[in-house]
Amino acid sequence: MVTHMKRSSTCLALLGLVAALAVAVACDKVPLLAPTGSVISVFAAANTVPLNGDIEIVANVIENGTAQSAPSTPTNGQPGTGTTGTTSTTTAGAGTPVQNGTLVSFTTTIGRIEPSEARTNNGQVRVRFFSGTQSGTATITAFSGGASGKLENLKVGSAAVERVIVSASPQTLPPSGGNATITARVEDTSGLGLSGIPVTFTTDNGSLNPPSATTDSSGVATTTLTASNASTAGARAAKVTASVAGKTADVTVSLGLRTGVTITAPTTQVSAGQPATFTVGVAANANIQNVTVEFGDGSRQSLGAISGSTTVQHTYSEAGTYNVRATATDATGFTEQVGTAMTVLPGQPPSVIITASNNNPSVGETVIFTATASGATSTIVRYEWDFGTAAIPPTASTTGNRVTASYTTTGSKVITVRVIQAAGPSGDGTTSIVVKP
Repeated sequence: MVTHMKRSSTCLALLGLVAALAVAVACDKVPLLAPTGSVISVFAAANTVPLNGDIEIVANVIENGTAQSAPSTPTNGQPGTGTTGTTSTTTAGAGTPVQNGTLVSFTTTIGRIEPSEARTNNGQVRVRFFSGTQSGTATITAFSGGASGKLENLKVGSAAVERVIVSASPQTLPPSGGNATITARVEDTSGLGLSGIPVTFTTDNGSLNPPSATTDSSGVATTTLTASNASTAGARAAKVTASVAGKTADVTVSLGLRTGVTITAPTTQVSAGQPATFTVGVAANANIQNVTVEFGDGSRQSLGAISGSTTVQHTYSEAGTYNVRATATDATGFTEQVGTAMTVLPGQPPSVIITASNNNPSVGETVIFTATASGATSTIVRYEWDFGTAAIPPTASTTGNRVTASYTTTGSKVITVRVIQAAGPSGDGTTSIVVKP
């Protein structure tokens, strides 16, 4: 009887061990998922993706966390520094990364994610989004357990188009006609060229070959305009329009010009706040009554009855790409117009240096301070001075670059000045002196 009981106990123990091992094996097959209260934040390495392109997608999984928020534009192309949409949130809390190996799955409304499942390392997973051949706005969802996060408004292909800029070379054809190369550059919101975007060209005179083209790696599509005096029945210009994703732009190629008006943009880079010099010309034998230049920012200037070529300056207050047009009117009232694209870079503050008439004055001695601004300067409106502690006066605002001050105490004094411009950013300068007894 005792032997039978011992055997029964042994069998029960073995059965318990087998059951435990079975449970352990079964648990090992169940993937590790984010616990309740976790938050998933999804980021993209760029805010646009070309057709057949790919970018990195990063998902951060935080236990008891708070959804992360990021700027709308990636910084230096680094994932996690920008997002093209919003992230969903669950429970807010202190937040710690989930356990390594937590499984995160991905879905997308356009294209595909590879891999579609990945495991975390330090609370983060990295996958790639492949756009494929379909344009549109992608929504990428990452989920694990009961937690999920979304990246919305990721623009793919033609959905990322913000503007199209058209130019012609040459922009003036001889009276007998000829060929001009039409170039259309397709850009996103940040001014980067978009590749793989189909562009349709149309014209009101002449013919285009090809009538449609796809942008190259620089975001440029080209076609050739053929215009002849006979086929255009005396028409003096051909207007070519480029259309892409609902955006249009046009350029006019003149044919058989009576005025010969031309306009050329600066060949060097120009920043906001700096004067841009344009060259405007007309035919030597043209009887010009007036030439008007429209700078593309709402301002215009009349040059009067010019002959040959002349220059005109204009200062842009903001960065951007502007379509500058020159319209010439001859004595008969006939007008012709040409244009060019002008790209203005963001304004740079001027460099400011302060010099003192005496760097080691005595208490009560008058010191003359001079501010010298150089670099990207326009018209300087005023100088705002701060002379530091125990100064007479403590601050000053002048229209000239020279000012005087004295001090009632000894020691090191820091003097600063801000140079305010009529156009463009302000510039700051600083210096120091030591006041002796």
